[in-house]
This record gives sequence, C-alpha cells and structure tokens, in this order.
Amino acid sequence: MTRSELTAVLAKRFPLLLYADADIAVKEILNAIAATLAQNGRVEIRGFGVFSLNYRPPRNGRNPKTGQKVAVPAMRMPHFKPGKELRESVDIPPRQMPLLKLAA
Repeated sequence: MTRSELTAVLAKRFPLLLYADADIAVKEILNAIAATLAQNGRVEIRGFGVFSLNYRPPRNGRNPKTGQKVAVPAMRMPHFKPGKELRESVDIPPRQMPLLKLAA
C-alpha cells in the first residue's frame, strides 16, 4: 500500500474527511515519526509496533563493480519491530482476519 492509497482508504472510510485533509493527516503522522527518529527518539504505537534506530558501526566494504575497498561510515538506520497484535493478524488467513484493535 502506498501513501496515496492509504489516504484514499482514510477518505473513503470517513466520509466527512476530505481527501486533502486525509492526505495532510497521513503526511503529518509520517513527518512526526521521521522527526522523532531524527532526534534519536523512539515511536511506539501499541498493538502495531515500534519504530527505533539501529546503529551500524563503520566498516570496510567493496565496490561490486571494481572490487575496490571502500570505507563505509557509521550510520543510524530506522528499524521497525511489529507488535504482538500485528504479528498475529498477519498469520491469520485473509477471510478470518479482523481489524487491528489499537488502544487509543
């Protein structure tokens, strides 16, 4: 599902919400997650999962085209760990799958 598809689903599910408003809401949620991660924060959405950062230390890599050694700097990479309800709902066959009940 793409961001525009998510926006369309929200706009369809909530008729009082215009498509433009749903788009703004989706953008703001994603921007809030990105901003929190950029500040070394952690985002936990109960029942869905946790967005956090993993640290990758510097290492020596290889250019696949030339085989030459290349220094790869240290970096922080976003990481998502799904919550229990999400893991369980993915394992259910599609016909039986209930909607996630996220705590408010």
